[in-house]
Amino acid sequence: MKERTLSIIKPDGIARGLIGEVIKRFEQAGLKIVAMKMVRMSKEQAKEFYAVHKGRSYFEGLTDFMSSGPSVVMVLEADDVIARNRELMGATNYEEAAEGTIRREFATNERRNVVHGSDSPETAEFEIDYFFNAVELVGT
Repeated sequence: MKERTLSIIKPDGIARGLIGEVIKRFEQAGLKIVAMKMVRMSKEQAKEFYAVHKGRSYFEGLTDFMSSGPSVVMVLEADDVIARNRELMGATNYEEAAEGTIRREFATNERRNVVHGSDSPETAEFEIDYFFNAVELVGT
């Protein structure tokens, strides 16, 4: 069943010139990009986006990092896209990520792990709506 997910190329991925490499991997895996743009979140926007993590020890560092530079946000579409995207990304801790995954190959630490992806259909809906309106989403 076709579904959609949000994917973010984080500030470290942008700074290191990995936009094309990440997109290439998504497209080679059969994930269709149906919306994409570059944004720079303010600290408050990052806190709002990552509100589910509020109160955790890493929240301030995460929101500082995510507001430190531009990110590329995109909506990916495919059958089982959430699971497929998470497999391509690899584990959050790059040292535990499988060989060949984006995080294993490009992350420099657990926070600077190049990409973010929604972890459930409910999260995907919130995250997509956070960055995109209906006009920006290309239908298939």
